[in-house]
Amino acid sequence: MRRITWGTDHTGGPRRGRWTTPEIARLKELYGLRDEEGIAKALNRPVASVRRMAEQIFQLATRTGPWSAREVTDLRRYLGGTSHETIARILGRTVEEVQQQVEELRRVQQSGRWTQEEVVEFKRLYGTRTDDDLAAIFGRSIDAVKRLGARYCLAKDKAFVRRLTGSSATRMPRWSSEEIALLTTIYPLEANLDIAQKLNRSVKSIVSKAHNLGLRKADERLEEMGRENVSLRYLAKKSSGAVT
Repeated sequence: MRRITWGTDHTGGPRRGRWTTPEIARLKELYGLRDEEGIAKALNRPVASVRRMAEQIFQLATRTGPWSAREVTDLRRYLGGTSHETIARILGRTVEEVQQQVEELRRVQQSGRWTQEEVVEFKRLYGTRTDDDLAAIFGRSIDAVKRLGARYCLAKDKAFVRRLTGSSATRMPRWSSEEIALLTTIYPLEANLDIAQKLNRSVKSIVSKAHNLGLRKADERLEEMGRENVSLRYLAKKSSGAVT
């Protein structure tokens, strides 16, 4: 059996010809979460080939009637990451049904504390979703989304903002010598979120500047981060249903 190495070109160009079972499975996994160009690069296939195979896999609308809980969960998963047309193809619904269900999601707004699972997923999605879509995904108000984003010093991905508005994200103020001195002092031992809050910057900005300065976390902080990451991965798996 031929071994598939995603994104690796052994022939001098994109793969052509019959799709393998692993390739189709990977396409199903990525479709709707990446654009066609990204999927084509990951699979080392031409964009046109990816588009044709997706059209074969995801047939036109076949489902009718009330939405199941699983369908609503899948809708939240794809919402904001791709077009309503693509979501409709994946879920086997009409575009009109998808739009109506999205409006239903926007009307439902819960209050109260965010769960740990919600926060983990919120952090994962924040950079590549609008606040409006995040509100629909989590059933929260726009204000609640903005407050949580500010609490964790999150920022939208520059590529996402550029794709959304045609311009780059707002530049943060230049780093002063005092800020750099403080970052150099506290970066090794403190959490990036705590540093971001102290410097009134995004976590991404802190990580980027630390990397440019060649700063590293102390061993004891790395050990603590390791324990935190294990807990976060568990929560992410639990949220996705992989842990029962």
